Amino acid sequence: MQEENRVDAKETGRRILSELMGADYVATKDKKRNSFNEVIQDYSEEVCFGRVWSRDGIDRRQRSIINVAMLTALNRPAQLAHHIEGAMANGCTVAEIQEILLQTAVYCGLPAAGEAFRIAEEVLRKGGHLS
Repeated sequence: MQEENRVDAKETGRRILSELMGADYVATKDKKRNSFNEVIQDYSEEVCFGRVWSRDGIDRRQRSIINVAMLTALNRPAQLAHHIEGAMANGCTVAEIQEILLQTAVYCGLPAAGEAFRIAEEVLRKGGHLS
């Protein structure tokens, strides 16, 4: 792949990541960048956000719904918390997050869904979406 295309994809990825997770998240991520982890950070920005999240076909809200469900199934609490924030930024409602997580309970089990509900409640309270 030409370097120019990679740079464009990375710039697109950083923009989408900032829109999804917030500028503070990107700034924190940048501060943690070092010679060891930069390859995975570059991959995430270029491929995940720059090439996949930027595609047509399904919108960001739909991608967020998919990611919340998958991260629940995979039991990835740190990433789930970020993607719940992103889902809210992409137009999901509290009721939709609740229904997504309830759906995962049927297919992924109560332990995974229960942990996801705990994480979601914490994130939603912190974001002012729950009282």
